Amino acid sequence: MADDTETKHGGSKNGKKEGLSGSSFFTWFMVIALLGVWTSVAVVWFELVDYEEVLGKLGIYDADGDGDFDVEDAKVLLGLKERSVPAQPTSPDSEETIQPADKSHVESEHKNADVELEEEIQSVLHEALHSQPGEGHEDVDESINDQWQEKEEVHGETFEAPTTDDLLRELENEIPEAYETPDSDQKDADLLTDDLGAMESEPYEAPVSYEYDMDVEKTVSDPEAPEDGVHGDYNEDHEPKHEKQTETEDTVESKHTEDVVANEPEESEMPVQAEDYSNDDLVGKSEKETEQDKTEKAKKKKKPKLLNKFDKTIKAELDAAEKLRKKGKVEEALRAFEELVNQYPQSPRARYGKAQSEDDLAEKMRSNEMLQKAINTYDEVVSLPNVPSDLIKMSLKREADRQQFLGRMRGSLVTLQKLVQLFPSDTSFKNDLGVGYLLIGDNSNAKKVYEEVLSLAPNDGFAKVHYGFILKAENKIAESIPYLKEGLESGDPGTDDGRFYFHLGDALQRMGDKEAYKWYELGYQRGHFASVWQRSLYNVKGLKAQPWWTARETGYTELVKSLEKNWKLIRDEGLAVMDKKRSLFLPEDENLREKGDWSQFTLWQQGRKNENACKSVPKTCALLERFPEATGCRRGQIKYSIMHPGTHVWPHTGPTNCRLRMHLGLVIPKEGCRIRCAQENRTWEEGKVLIFDDSFEHEVWQDAENYRLIFIVDVWHPELTAQQRRTLPAI
Repeated sequence: MADDTETKHGGSKNGKKEGLSGSSFFTWFMVIALLGVWTSVAVVWFELVDYEEVLGKLGIYDADGDGDFDVEDAKVLLGLKERSVPAQPTSPDSEETIQPADKSHVESEHKNADVELEEEIQSVLHEALHSQPGEGHEDVDESINDQWQEKEEVHGETFEAPTTDDLLRELENEIPEAYETPDSDQKDADLLTDDLGAMESEPYEAPVSYEYDMDVEKTVSDPEAPEDGVHGDYNEDHEPKHEKQTETEDTVESKHTEDVVANEPEESEMPVQAEDYSNDDLVGKSEKETEQDKTEKAKKKKKPKLLNKFDKTIKAELDAAEKLRKKGKVEEALRAFEELVNQYPQSPRARYGKAQSEDDLAEKMRSNEMLQKAINTYDEVVSLPNVPSDLIKMSLKREADRQQFLGRMRGSLVTLQKLVQLFPSDTSFKNDLGVGYLLIGDNSNAKKVYEEVLSLAPNDGFAKVHYGFILKAENKIAESIPYLKEGLESGDPGTDDGRFYFHLGDALQRMGDKEAYKWYELGYQRGHFASVWQRSLYNVKGLKAQPWWTARETGYTELVKSLEKNWKLIRDEGLAVMDKKRSLFLPEDENLREKGDWSQFTLWQQGRKNENACKSVPKTCALLERFPEATGCRRGQIKYSIMHPGTHVWPHTGPTNCRLRMHLGLVIPKEGCRIRCAQENRTWEEGKVLIFDDSFEHEVWQDAENYRLIFIVDVWHPELTAQQRRTLPAI
């Protein structure tokens, strides 16, 4: 019986333990091998290991000097083989050609020694794979302090044996967020792909704050806007926004509705949808672009690193707070993140979550004050130690965007400059900086930025279209064309913008190149223009569109009758100003003239009366006060316009389809003056009103012997509702 009991416990009948048989050793070897294979598959599939980091850690165990850690190194460490010194260092190209182990030496070892060797190797590998991945060197190029000092310091590495809890926590941190309840990392991963992957999606909208009122518009638009509102001023006509901005990737994250009004929602303008993309092969459909798209998608798949070593230890708390924010419980999320910031003041991720919550709450409350708090908190994030680079980028980009939203363009510019200083090799931030300069009207510095970008990346389409835009604004028409054309043809993010189609076509027209209409056609097909002829960029969808109108069609018959009845009074007051105060007539300064002399005297601009100007023509202004469709048209002007002989006005379009334009003839030469709108020419008559939609292409010739004087009255498009007229932003 005793013998049987002893046998059951693995002993032999003679009391001696037997070694593992050949078959049992082979069986266990196969089991271990299969486990190793499946473990490898799991490691690769779930991205549990940062291989570059692992290789760096294993490097210190390189005992035979061949540049990596392998079985031979393990034998040396275990004393089973003498340390060898290579004759010369192995080049990187030859690292893959590692000499195989000496089979005869292995076969000569005892089986128990093989088992011990396997256990030791597994122990070393386990320690290297599961030590804290961020220890020591995680902050290389990721600390804000290091970035500001522009140093590349590599900290020493340590390999402490992790506890079981540490290992479990580390594995949990490394599992992709797709397998977890949605948390901050996945949210921010998506945000980074949007925020950093495509800068073009950031709209260059007019700075409209939550507490919007008419006085705000004074800071938005120049009081002396051009007669036809050409789209040459980046500061005024930022994004062709047709007037409900398509929600950008960045605003998806915070759910901000950019243009909101304190008392009632601002009326939305919608882009005209493209109907036909048959000519897409003209732009951005090359094989090169396809490859670029693949490259970009690959970049987007790369998850950003948002947690530093410390934040990984409080990940569960961060996730809980972020979960509240994602569920729309903004106040609770803000309290949760504030508690985390108070408890862990050095946590960058907690502070970033606080900024996001304040950002969301600002939208919910429609509060500029709360939004300013969010801006301040975003700025605090980057001032903390050991902030991951990706989190710095996201914080500063969002801070700059929110500053622009509040109309603080110069503050945004400072933030963008900081981004460029921190990440000088990232041309996307330089591109953003160039836009920042354009938004404050500093074309000179913007030009320098884009010249620098193009010197680093000659094929950068975003830089090309903006550089071409600047050249055209400098009236370097011929020079601007190749940059605008190549930029659009690149199909790069940020280039498919109505302004660039507009300016390329305009430049080609001025050079007498009929290819202009090919680009207008493509802009129309891509939804930037209502038609080839109607190329305004700030449009309300669905409004009746035709080049020429009758008084009856507009519904403003009383206004037309009043103008025509009192045309001599209006003329005489205008002539008196010409005789005595000619300086009140200001030259057209929007580069619309090919040649000649064209000046204007403005009475109303963007719905605001020019009191000083009206003192010179009091009867005319009193007459107009009765017609709010004109005096209240915040997308138009009321003014005298004088054009002298020899003047030609280039084909151009106004900025919006929300107005119609009336021309009352005051002093009209018998011959030589005409206007074309779309494909129809007409002439003025003294005492008669012409009505056209200036969002359609129009052109003027003055080839008479004397000057031509007309009175221009812009009115709201008759199909706009009362609410739309109250809430549409001024132009």
